[in-house]
Amino acid sequence: MRRHNLVVEAPGRVVLVEEDLPEVPEGGLLLETVATGLSAGTELTFVKGDHPGLHRDHDVELGLFRERPGGAPAYPVRRLGYMEVGRVARSRTAAFGEGDLVAAAYGHATAHVADPLREHVVPLPDDLDPLLGVYVAHVGPICANGLLHAAADAVGPSTARLGDGVAGRRVLVVGAGLIGLLTAVMAADLGAEEVAVADADPRRLDVAAALGLVPVPLDGDPAVWAKTRWRHGPADHGADLVLQCRGRTAALATALRAARPQGTVVDLAFYTEPTADVRLGEEYHHNGLRLVCAQIGRVPRGTGGAWDRLRLSACTVGFLRRCGGPLREHLLTDVLPLSDAPELLADLAARRRHALSAVFTTGRG
Repeated sequence: MRRHNLVVEAPGRVVLVEEDLPEVPEGGLLLETVATGLSAGTELTFVKGDHPGLHRDHDVELGLFRERPGGAPAYPVRRLGYMEVGRVARSRTAAFGEGDLVAAAYGHATAHVADPLREHVVPLPDDLDPLLGVYVAHVGPICANGLLHAAADAVGPSTARLGDGVAGRRVLVVGAGLIGLLTAVMAADLGAEEVAVADADPRRLDVAAALGLVPVPLDGDPAVWAKTRWRHGPADHGADLVLQCRGRTAALATALRAARPQGTVVDLAFYTEPTADVRLGEEYHHNGLRLVCAQIGRVPRGTGGAWDRLRLSACTVGFLRRCGGPLREHLLTDVLPLSDAPELLADLAARRRHALSAVFTTGRG
């Protein structure tokens, strides 16, 4: 069988290529893609050429990035994206039946041969919109894992409830992109007292308001806003929790300034620039703050027996069942054929077009 796969051949050059698929092995699946979602923030770093993985090799065993011999960027990028919904066209395992709809993370391609023992493949319920299903395998768990880190910070690694870090608390989310808005709505759904979202783009703030969140423009000072609105006591002002979801160091600086003394900033963002804006000798030091990186490859230390990506995906499905209507209406701004993906990515990289959350379809629903 052959498929079409979205490939970044070089900075600014994105194409759909036709290629062969391997045979389906024993225990494997052939998935025919129904929809594939775009994570613009991360994916555009490959299109623009500033993703650190293009220039430095990641030693997974040592957990180090090292200079690539010769220094040439690692093109072509043959796997782009991680938000797919596919239908099982052939199954060689009793765990999945032909015709099942599943969420997975294999990139913008019309088909994929999956190994469920090594890949995250999640069955989708019949009552979930397949377009919302693109959030189930990877992006939703990213958001849920951020909230799990907040919960573990608040009550320890024995936390049993995803909302333990936000319930009854005042939460500021910095960045109103896809991750920021999904995380903010998830925090509100889990019982946060108030959730505010800070961003510079008025279009994104309008979406935040439509989703029931408090929009905070960045043209003022979100830290002063938070510390004026949320007073806990003498010399104790600011957000109980800040969720930093924008991959800019200025956003991280804002997040640190907005947290209450001895508060926590959970960082879900991915950075490609130096940290010149982050002044660790100011609020971070004098207010005794805690900065926690929530990276999807790792749940908080000590929670692994109870929490894993499958459970985070299950939490995402429940969240989408409760909140999917408004998310489908306000967050999913662009639905277009996969054949249009190269043009959209080029337009987004050149800032000729704005898309909050885009989904590419293949006509194989």
